Amino acid sequence: MRRMPPLAAALCAIAFSGQAQALPPLHENDRVVGGFYAIGLADEVRKNCDDISPRIFAAIGYLRSLENYALSQGYSRDDLKALKDNKAEKEALKTRIRSELESRGATPAQPGGYCDVGREEIARGSAAGKLLKAR
Repeated sequence: MRRMPPLAAALCAIAFSGQAQALPPLHENDRVVGGFYAIGLADEVRKNCDDISPRIFAAIGYLRSLENYALSQGYSRDDLKALKDNKAEKEALKTRIRSELESRGATPAQPGGYCDVGREEIARGSAAGKLLKAR
C-alpha cells in the first residue's frame, strides 16, 4: 500500500475540515438570534411606552457588535444581508417577542404593561434593558 505524501495529506485534511465545519445558517446562531430578539423587544417597548425611550447609540453599537461577531465566526456580509432580508425569520421573531410581551402583561389593551416590561428589563440590566432608558 502506498502512502500519501505529507503535503498532499495536509491539503486533503484542510479541504475536508472546511466541509466538516460548515456554518449553520445565521438565523440558527443563538447569539445572533438572541441579539436581534433583545433589539426587537426593546423596540416594541419603546414604541408602546411614552415613559421609556431608546438608547440609539447603544442600539447601533450593539447591532455592530452582532455584525462583527458574525463576521468573526466566518459568516459573510452576504449572509448578514440574507438574514436582514429574510421576511419569514423577521415575522417569526416578532411573533416570539409579542408572545413574550403578552405573557408579561403587555398588550395593546394593556399599554401600561409595556412600561412595566421596559422597567423590568432596565432594572435587570438585560440586553434589551441596556437599549432603553426610563424618562
